[in-house]
Amino acid sequence: MKELITSRLVLKAVSEEDIPSYSKYFNDYKVIRYLSAEVPWPYPENGVRDFLRNVIIPQQGNNRWVWGIYLKSKPKILIRCIDLWRKGTPENRGFWLAHDYWGMGIMTEASIAVIDYAFTDLGFKKMIFSNAVENIASRRIKEKTGCRFIGTIPARFVDPKLTVSELWELTKDDWTEYQHRFS
Repeated sequence: MKELITSRLVLKAVSEEDIPSYSKYFNDYKVIRYLSAEVPWPYPENGVRDFLRNVIIPQQGNNRWVWGIYLKSKPKILIRCIDLWRKGTPENRGFWLAHDYWGMGIMTEASIAVIDYAFTDLGFKKMIFSNAVENIASRRIKEKTGCRFIGTIPARFVDPKLTVSELWELTKDDWTEYQHRFS
């Protein structure tokens, strides 16, 4: 799987070496409350290990890509993940970010790298993204990366009080136009 480099970040395929830092940062209700209700809470003790071994690693690079995101200044500590999958359900991308790193523009920077890779290297023509209506930070990432709001649908999240998801679309043509505006 291709490693992606940005000005502050290194995005590389997650591996079993990432289990300690993944577990440390992911097992935080503030982080996962906005994720799909498919994510169990409380999170199981070996949940990260089992998820990586049984779900992610066997599918890695085969219509699903999961990058661990590392600061260049801390290259051994996974502080977030970003997923991309070809078959939308309805979305094609998901992510989480350690609470300690919120508000720094890190996920926007990582999202730009992954979106560009999806359109340029993987041949995606269109992507759908989603977020809980209440997840304003996730919405802002979509707005900052040129996505177009297309509506809402009922959804279930780890936080049972969240019941509606926003859907956003980004086409390859929209992405090309977005890039030209900032180049």
